[in-house]
Amino acid sequence: MRLSRWLALLAAVLMPAAIAATEPIRLVSLAPHLTELAFSAGAGDRVIATVEFSDYPEAARRIPRIGDAFRIDYERLLALRPDAVLVWQSGTPIQTIERVRALGFKVIEIAIHRLDEIPAALRTIGRLAGTEAVAEEAAKQFEREIAELRARYTDRERLSVFVQINDRPLYTVNGEHIISEVLELCGGRNVFASLSELAPAIGIEAVIAASPQVILATDRAVADPAQAWARWRSIPAVRNGNVYTVRADDIARSTTRLSQGARQVCRMLDTARQRLGLSVNR
Repeated sequence: MRLSRWLALLAAVLMPAAIAATEPIRLVSLAPHLTELAFSAGAGDRVIATVEFSDYPEAARRIPRIGDAFRIDYERLLALRPDAVLVWQSGTPIQTIERVRALGFKVIEIAIHRLDEIPAALRTIGRLAGTEAVAEEAAKQFEREIAELRARYTDRERLSVFVQINDRPLYTVNGEHIISEVLELCGGRNVFASLSELAPAIGIEAVIAASPQVILATDRAVADPAQAWARWRSIPAVRNGNVYTVRADDIARSTTRLSQGARQVCRMLDTARQRLGLSVNR
């Protein structure tokens, strides 16, 4: 066989593999915040399916749904044949993770309990999707923003804070939740940090007994928290007008938007300090 013909045959054999090697990885995300992180890491166009409430950025709304946080359409997942499935280590039900893995899919478990795990998650997704440069820039930007806030607010006088994430029943978060770290960053102290459950239900009597100086309610908890708490004037936060609303997605969703949420919280706590007559170092 002539050398030129042999090389042509070899190229024909290797070409499909070469093309496959350059095709973008196909991802399925089983948590809204993981979908958002994929976009931040430059891999949003690699996500071929996700779950309900994956609504940010706008492009995420157009991604097909294959279920929600608790139920997955495994037949559709099989038909999609993704290269990897992103799951939330502490939020995706273990039964779902085991079933996806049993179906033969590569499962990438991402755990985010602390602020410094957000840039780590971005880098993980970037390596997986081949978008390392975008992911690295997003990770560094988030790290810079958090470092700037920490440096600015580290010496602020600490305030006791009650975080309200739901109204009826009344829910808060404990010290293990990432919201508590945001409070600490801004010079706040979660009055329910010592509770054992991550998002425990509590009674109004417990809030009164905790006597928080500040109440932070998410916009999904109650429409007008100042009005909702107005009758409980024995609580210092209510008596001094230190009841505030913060966007739930900016403070409770473990994505790069947490730096925005942290900035909002820090400003609110500074306003609270001023109303309490405490000094605020700029």
